[in-house]
Parts: sequence; C-alpha cells; structure tokens
Amino acid sequence: MKINTIGFTKKNAQTFFNFIKHESVSTLIDVRLNNVSQLAAYAKRDDLKFFLRELCGSDYVHIPDLAPTKELLNNYKKGYISWEHYQESFLNLMARRNIERILKPSLLKDSCLLCSEHEPHFCHRRLVTEYLNAHSDFNFTVKHLY
Repeated sequence: MKINTIGFTKKNAQTFFNFIKHESVSTLIDVRLNNVSQLAAYAKRDDLKFFLRELCGSDYVHIPDLAPTKELLNNYKKGYISWEHYQESFLNLMARRNIERILKPSLLKDSCLLCSEHEPHFCHRRLVTEYLNAHSDFNFTVKHLY
C-alpha cells in the first residue's frame, strides 16, 4: 500500500493540485489542528474539498486525532521544547489515541496526509506514517511530495 504526504506552504495551487492528481490520490487526509486558517489560502477546509473534488476527483477528510494538541504544537513553535521532545511527546500521543485502531486500510490506500510544513523532516505527518508502519499491519510505502 502507498501513502503520500504533502505540506501546502511554499506551493502555489497549481503545483499542489498537480501533485495530488499525478499521484492519483483517492483521499486527502487533513492532519492539521486548524483547517480553516485564513493563512491557508486554497488549503482552507471548504475550498480544499471543492478543489480536490473538481480538479482531482479526490475526497477530503479531516482527522484531528492525527494532529498534535494545541499546547504541544505551541510549545515546539515557540522554542520551549526541542524537536526531539516534541517528537517523543507526539508519538506518545498517537499511542494514547490508538490511531492504528481508528484508521482503516481502505481510507489510507492511495491517500495523502496534509499538513502545512513544506518538508516532512520536522513535521508530524512524517511521524504519523512512521508510527503507523511501526504499530500496525498496514506496511505501506511513503512518498513525501515537495
């Protein structure tokens, strides 16, 4: 099974939707804490649903259980905690939420996890895929689109 990840920053709408279309993404899974921010431009929830359906034939689903808590994210962004501490805390949060039990393989097949970060290196979407590969039988390959 294949799963993609993508961040919308540093991409215009044409580039973003071309990635989704080229990878034949069936479902874009929004893993952001806030999916209606004015800073998100074309990636705001309602606009994104429309564009995905019309331009790519893809579905949209928001799964807040795959996002960090507001407190954890703020502590990292403000520099109160290191990436290593954030990563450990986030992975523990995924374990407490039992995300491997709430996600169905049919939803993940040919899907793409969406966050805001341009690259996956310091983004929780990468951690979600690594956690699922380590704690489930999904065994998917991951492609980061950027």
